[in-house]
Amino acid sequence: MINRDIEIVRELAKRFMEMALSEKQQRMNRRMRDTNDLKITRPPVLLDEIPWYQMDIDGELNCLCEDPRARSVEYSFRVALYRWKYFKADTLFEPFWRVRMSYDSTGMGISRDETIIRSDEYNNIVSHSFRDVLEDEEALEKVQIPTFTLRPDRDEANMNFMTDLLGDAMPVKLCGHDYLYFPPWDDISFLRGVEPILYDMYDRPEYLHRIMRKFTDAAIARLDFIEQYSHVDPTSVNLHCTPGLVSGLAEDGWKATWFRGMAQMFSTVSPEMHDEFEIRYIKPIAERFAYTYYGCCEPLDTKMEVIKKIGNLRKIGVSPWANEEICGEQIGGGYVYARKPNPAHVAIRTDPEVIRKETEKTVKVCLKYGCPCDIVLKDISTVSHRPENLIVWAKTVSDVLDTYYGEA
Repeated sequence: MINRDIEIVRELAKRFMEMALSEKQQRMNRRMRDTNDLKITRPPVLLDEIPWYQMDIDGELNCLCEDPRARSVEYSFRVALYRWKYFKADTLFEPFWRVRMSYDSTGMGISRDETIIRSDEYNNIVSHSFRDVLEDEEALEKVQIPTFTLRPDRDEANMNFMTDLLGDAMPVKLCGHDYLYFPPWDDISFLRGVEPILYDMYDRPEYLHRIMRKFTDAAIARLDFIEQYSHVDPTSVNLHCTPGLVSGLAEDGWKATWFRGMAQMFSTVSPEMHDEFEIRYIKPIAERFAYTYYGCCEPLDTKMEVIKKIGNLRKIGVSPWANEEICGEQIGGGYVYARKPNPAHVAIRTDPEVIRKETEKTVKVCLKYGCPCDIVLKDISTVSHRPENLIVWAKTVSDVLDTYYGEA
């Protein structure tokens, strides 16, 4: 590293620390924790999965570091400072830098075969056409349960690099692994495509069960490895686009963390099939954790009783395609109503009136049924190079919440 890179990163880190230690951040943290504690409070508002390459204003996201590793750290700070400056929304900034403990995996011995079409060379949202590489028993026999190996040498190198880079501008911590994000049907659909899976639910259900069993066993092998040989981190507050802050977690293994589950391609399958091919497999894994957050883009309004079979369920995703009234009635005060507004409303231009009506509908449902709620705009594939779309969205949502819950 050159001295100029170090100076750039440390100056940004100091500004980041001011945000992370501020009273404003603490208020946000309390709001996020209270929501996950099932208290009725002003819903946290978050934005994630943002097309940052479309968001620059006056060069504020332009990186100056030459070293690629320093440049990556620099970029993360610039994004955080941008959020703080422009979005009237909640953030989750920790006053230290996490270095995750490293391990190698042998993998499952299979990879996707796909064709990709891009409309934008910088966007990671692309069109996929998948060829089925798990079409029969012979192919499935090639799938292996992975084995894992700790890499303390890599941990030492990573810690040394970050410590040298940040100096006394920010603490650096070597941390274990936190929540489990386990979306097996996302992974399986990447290997097969969606249509073969849907047909097999009817034509070859036993074969589909054998596939799911292997992927489930692979997830269990990873959990067991981390629990036995690595370190489960009880301090992490991130939960895939939403805060995992909650009171009363045990300081012990996976019971100190969250499970995150979903089956997005099951949007059109029956509750019975959702139970048979998803919930029965993930339930024993999920219940190794303190709490479960379930659901993403798939509407769950007709499947609440199936999802509630997960004994430690705490948060339920309410997608743009779910019936909010039905979800609110069934979620009530027993779970967090994790609302995901429609990202299409920020794709071209943002109409404040549309956002206001969408947010008011959510708020009225949650107040009617006593639902703790958070609002997370995510899966934002484009804003048409108009940063103001997200700025207006965040301000409009926040203004609505000010009216119903009081100012942040």
